[in-house]
Amino acid sequence: MSCNPRTLLTRIINGTTRFHEFLRFGLVGLLATGLHYLIYIILLALLSPSIAYTIGYGISLLMNFFLSNFFTFKTKPNMKKGVGFGISHGINYLLHMLLLNLFLWLNVPDEWAPIPVFAIVIPVNFILVRTVLKSKRL
Repeated sequence: MSCNPRTLLTRIINGTTRFHEFLRFGLVGLLATGLHYLIYIILLALLSPSIAYTIGYGISLLMNFFLSNFFTFKTKPNMKKGVGFGISHGINYLLHMLLLNLFLWLNVPDEWAPIPVFAIVIPVNFILVRTVLKSKRL
């Protein structure tokens, strides 16, 4: 059974399985990571890698919160979910910074150091964010 790209995209957007959520998470993650990395590269000319990375992370976090709620997990944002999302991303941020500085210490160039960080933290972030946003208690 062949599937054209438009049909495939519709299935991903409207799908209700955890697999569909993971695919949507990946799409939102690509957007957030791209924005984060773009801001990092732009600010790297003016600021230290850690500061540039933090600013990029914060801006992409805001976009990520709304897209994760409305698009990825099809939930409604509220204050409790916002706090939970913030806590999960606080944990995620610490992991980001630990790994970024580890790769910088290992002499990975400033421009490339975020790439392995993203590869490690994205699956961890999916589990954390999904747990918070799909919680019946929040």
